[in-house]
Amino acid sequence: MIYSLRGKLALKELGMVVVECGGVGYACKTSYSTVSQLGETGSEVTVYTHLYVREDAVELFGFATLQELSCFRLLISVSGVGPKAATSILSDMTPEKFAFTVASGDSKTFTKTKGIGAKTAQRIVLELKDKMSAESIGGSVAVDAVSFAAASSGAVSSAVTEALEALMVLGYTQGEAAPILGKLDQSLSTQDMIKETLRIMNAKNTR
Repeated sequence: MIYSLRGKLALKELGMVVVECGGVGYACKTSYSTVSQLGETGSEVTVYTHLYVREDAVELFGFATLQELSCFRLLISVSGVGPKAATSILSDMTPEKFAFTVASGDSKTFTKTKGIGAKTAQRIVLELKDKMSAESIGGSVAVDAVSFAAASSGAVSSAVTEALEALMVLGYTQGEAAPILGKLDQSLSTQDMIKETLRIMNAKNTR
């Protein structure tokens, strides 16, 4: 399994980038978001990858962040959602918005992506929320959120609970996300809390 690629950005176009590593160019299909985040052709870049294997093809997908890769993997785990639909969705929304959309059950937002109908959008929300429940996320989030937020600030906002659920959609544990959320300004919006928590986590990982 190819975990990531680091090398020279040899080519980028809508929906695809080529990263040259050791003289070999790896073509990665990707979202428009990743294409816009990567630097100019010739610059050194890192992309996090997923090797998608099917009977008639082997395709490599690459993303600028681990969060976007996590969203991609969640999407293709949904029945009826392939990599093309997944990259289309991620071209229209950030990982933070994706996580919040799933956690809040807002299936209509997914229908704004071309090719995603109402039934597919509903399936994405239902299956991913079911996955959260299966991992004992849903039922315990509110209790844990109250516990850590009350201990740190004396109060808990609905934004904290929603942000924690959304971060867990992205694969983070309560133990990773809760301490950071508890230190944030409790008046922030849910999406701002998600964005700030991811920024802090990314900063820790790059030290």
